Amino acid sequence: MKATAGPMPVGDDWRYEIKWDGMRLVVTVGDGSTRLTSANGKDATVSFPELAGLGAALGVDAVLDGEVVAFDDAGRPDFGRLQQRMHVSNPRHAAERAAAVPTVLCLFDLLALDGNDVTGLPLADRRRLLEDLVDAGPHWQVPAWHDDGPALLDAVTDRGLEGVVAKRTDSRYVPGGRTREWVKVKVRRRQEFVVGGWGAGEGGRAGRIGGLLVGYHDVPGGPLRFAGRVGSGLGDREIDALHDLFVAADECPFDPEPPVDQRRAVTWVRPEVVVEVAYAEWTGDGRLRHPTYAGRRTDVDPGDVTATP
Repeated sequence: MKATAGPMPVGDDWRYEIKWDGMRLVVTVGDGSTRLTSANGKDATVSFPELAGLGAALGVDAVLDGEVVAFDDAGRPDFGRLQQRMHVSNPRHAAERAAAVPTVLCLFDLLALDGNDVTGLPLADRRRLLEDLVDAGPHWQVPAWHDDGPALLDAVTDRGLEGVVAKRTDSRYVPGGRTREWVKVKVRRRQEFVVGGWGAGEGGRAGRIGGLLVGYHDVPGGPLRFAGRVGSGLGDREIDALHDLFVAADECPFDPEPPVDQRRAVTWVRPEVVVEVAYAEWTGDGRLRHPTYAGRRTDVDPGDVTATP
């Protein structure tokens, strides 16, 4: 179940949470084991070995929803740090990175308990069950609910966090789609985009990636629309990693093609890599203003990436 972007709703039937800048996970526990599944259905259990003890700690069969987060030295969620953890499939490497960049699983919903589907219960009831079930551990917690959404938004703005999620207390859990009963209010605008090509850099980056040509779908699976070129925020290590991931394409994947000035010295790639981009706003002609590369999203299917300029 995903939130819809919008203005802050207010009222007695709404509660508010911090919007975590992390990776969404569905967590299945039972018989002392823990299984982690990303939002696009991929098994992420190996990547986060520090979460393996959650099943034994709960001691029940349950399905939970949450976000795994890596924090910076100031205690703020840092998606760049989390990237070091998301792509690891080797258990030994995962353990090494867990020691260097530990994560915390922020649990915010309960979907099943002891074999019973609880998605049809109001959120307020699911929340009470969740709080009774989960005690804070070394790598998991149930973050606080707040009654005053505008005050929380002011606080996260002051802290440089991503935003707030408002949820109706009577909302049922409906998997697989976005709902207006959950509303995300962002301080900084961030969005996933699909990479359709890259432009060569200059100077020390001549012949290498200097900027990414990114796009989105109007509807899932629809034509890929050009949204702009992103160069800021790309470090040398990430450029090398992206270069290894890209598969060259014979034709431009965007429909329609980007403007002529954006197509010079461009290598087209298959639209298979999803990245997250921070930006100031959309321009009148449907381009990103002041975009900055924030990281790769291996937990998002390219065909599902949509945006509304």
